[in-house]
Amino acid sequence: MNLKILLPFQVFADQTGVKRIVAETREGSFGMLPQRQDCVAALCPGILVYETEAEGEAYVAVDEGVVVKTGPDVLVSVRRAMAGRDLRQLRESVEKEFLELDEEERSARSVMAKLETGFLRRFANFKHA
Repeated sequence: MNLKILLPFQVFADQTGVKRIVAETREGSFGMLPQRQDCVAALCPGILVYETEAEGEAYVAVDEGVVVKTGPDVLVSVRRAMAGRDLRQLRESVEKEFLELDEEERSARSVMAKLETGFLRRFANFKHA
């Protein structure tokens, strides 16, 4: 199979010769072999596992997204992804990355709340003038 992992602004991975793929959905894990029927599934945050003849098993931590299998092609589209060969190291990297992103999101939300409040205040003053 041919596996392509897409992020919003780049191709994260483009792998050929994939023997099997295991992905996680809200209903549980499911596997894909080359002969599997075409399918579409919504992914939940978790670990996507794929195996190639040349490199063996590889692990990719993925955020929410979707997987589409059509013939020999498997497209995975997610917001964020991080690859690793060692699950322990991948887990530590994911925790660190996501904690940093959570802090950035909190900061961005705070700034947006201040902008919205200022806009509403100016709009109310404009309406009364």
